[in-house]
Amino acid sequence: MPGFEIFGKEEKKEVLDVLETGVLFRYGFDSTRNGHWKTKSFEKELCDLTGAGFSHLCSSGTAALCVAMVSCGIGAGDEVIVPPFTFVATFEAVLNIGAIPVFAEIDDTLCLDPEKLEDFITAKTKAVLLVHMCGSMAKIDKIKAVCDRNNIILIEDACQSVGGSFHRTALGRFGKAGCYSFDAVKTVTCGEGGGIITDDKKIYENMHMYADHGHDHVGNDRGLENHPFLGMNYRISELNAAVGLAQLRKLPEMIKIQKKNKKMFEDAMKEIDEVGFRNIPDKDGDTATFLSIFLPDEKRARDIAGKLSKAGVTGCPYWYENKWHYIKEWDHLKDLSALSKLPIQKYENHPNYRNIDLPQSDNIMKKTISMQIMLNWTEIEIAERIDKMLGVFK
Repeated sequence: MPGFEIFGKEEKKEVLDVLETGVLFRYGFDSTRNGHWKTKSFEKELCDLTGAGFSHLCSSGTAALCVAMVSCGIGAGDEVIVPPFTFVATFEAVLNIGAIPVFAEIDDTLCLDPEKLEDFITAKTKAVLLVHMCGSMAKIDKIKAVCDRNNIILIEDACQSVGGSFHRTALGRFGKAGCYSFDAVKTVTCGEGGGIITDDKKIYENMHMYADHGHDHVGNDRGLENHPFLGMNYRISELNAAVGLAQLRKLPEMIKIQKKNKKMFEDAMKEIDEVGFRNIPDKDGDTATFLSIFLPDEKRARDIAGKLSKAGVTGCPYWYENKWHYIKEWDHLKDLSALSKLPIQKYENHPNYRNIDLPQSDNIMKKTISMQIMLNWTEIEIAERIDKMLGVFK
């Protein structure tokens, strides 16, 4: 899965271009760049890849979520519906902009359940922050229909699913904005970096200004740029963008490798009666970064997860007890532990995260195991790994 598996001369060339100019900042210094604009090039190619009208790079996937929400007008006191199975950055970003995360049920896609979504909508609901988990997609068409029907903003967290699509439309194109992560272990790797796409020019203008202290980027003298509104520093550097630019150009080939590798494991696992598979609404649009299976119950899932580890089959998380990805282990959220008082703590009747009851999500996560699909596995290594996995189920 991670792009760092195939670092090569392409990444080195892009980085050296930047180092030879000495310009690591994404803005200005036109005369000394020697024509190298890695961030701008990445943004253009991200638009070409996704078909989006506009894109903006920033410092991380978490930054992308914050910038996207603020640029869409989401802020203090607004409720934002999120899934309980995600990376902690999703709800952290909501809290960071002063909004209130509201957790809703997931279904067998491992993403938000459109059939249950309206149960969590209130008069304060401003947005749904949908997460396309583990390289695949939610039932995005149905979720978008719920948002449209209720006049709610849809934002896509596709941080784990860059290159994915639903019926040939890129994940991230269905909402007002779509967010990607290019951190050290993502398929496209910048070291640290994130990206946002949108088809809305006004939202794009908000994004590129907000992520750079509110600068409007008009004219050639940065010291004379205006500040239409307050912003933050969520800029990406040219060095990070240079690595990501080379990686983005490899994405189609990376997905092709992942699909080939995943199919070998999936075909083998189909022979096991007790194994079910995650629902993928459009298999052609899957990026194949994970193979996720369902076991009959929690006891069997725990048993298999332990045996896989003992057999040396690494990279197979049992999500139900994962401290980064499932709400069960997020005690810092449940206690609202922070270095300073959070805006949510000043709101009346804010959610008590210790009392959240999501039985459907719990039931799904209790029996789910995923396996990360790596790019550099050889067919011999895959065959050996399959033998070990099949042995665990005997």
